[in-house]
Amino acid sequence: MSVVAAVDCGTNSIRLLVARADGAGRLVDLHREMRVVRLGQGVDATGRFADEAIERTRIALADYVDIMETLGTERVRMVATSATRDATNRDSFFGMTAELLGCVVPGAIAEVITGDEEARLSFLGAVGELDSARGPFVVTDLGGGSTEMVVGDADGVRAAYSADIGCVRLTERCLPSDPPTADEVEAARAFAAQRLDEAFERVPIEGARTWVGVAGTMTTLSAVGAGLADYDPEVIHLSRISLSDLDDVCRRLVGMTRADRAALGPMHPGRVDVIGGGALVTMELARRLTERTAITELVVSEHDILDGIALGLLDSPTAGAQAETD
Repeated sequence: MSVVAAVDCGTNSIRLLVARADGAGRLVDLHREMRVVRLGQGVDATGRFADEAIERTRIALADYVDIMETLGTERVRMVATSATRDATNRDSFFGMTAELLGCVVPGAIAEVITGDEEARLSFLGAVGELDSARGPFVVTDLGGGSTEMVVGDADGVRAAYSADIGCVRLTERCLPSDPPTADEVEAARAFAAQRLDEAFERVPIEGARTWVGVAGTMTTLSAVGAGLADYDPEVIHLSRISLSDLDDVCRRLVGMTRADRAALGPMHPGRVDVIGGGALVTMELARRLTERTAITELVVSEHDILDGIALGLLDSPTAGAQAETD
């Protein structure tokens, strides 16, 4: 049975899923891993990848390639998202990824995908295990440099939009102090609100019944809200948190020092300095959902764009050999 590998390289982290399908066509994880490499370090300000950021990503991807080879991967697809769309020196990044991925599948390269494609793949991965009767679904993928918002149901995506706002981008632009000052927090919320305005204009959420959040900010908020001593993906996957409790967690994290955040058991070291920015974006999302829908809680999924990529590889016998960059 085919073994496929999906790699998602975002602004803050690079993640790997190696999987196969079971008899019913569902994914069976063989290996799932996340590393914070901060590829988007400074991109919002300089428009370029930092050399050290590319090197951190290269080291992580080289380890991932070893895992793919050990598990007998036959097809691979690597997608690069917000930071790579913005970087002027992305050719250096693509040269590195082509060299490494070619060790697994000759000709394989990383792709820059559009925000709409990122949203579609995230939706596919996020709602696969949910009861279709709970739709329509609003899925938000809050990353380091962008936030994808998608509305859909059992028939697929109805509308999607990628907003240029994420935990790294907001932190670097608006939240330099430790802890942030009241003026910085207000400026950050205003900036997040402005960037989300068009998302909510383009994606009609009225009538949606379930909000699903994916990616590291959302899973971390769930873990902190549940008071976990350590990060446990099995507990977090499909966990639910009321919007009132979510607001409490977000406000608490925004007001903490970095040292206080680092002391929280489920907090990944690579998220300590940016989780406050992610919490502020989440608060803006929740405020608008409360105003426009009857949704009262957030469902948090560990399954997201990685699962969408892997499902696409299993469905298409030619996928993963080579792709064009935008």
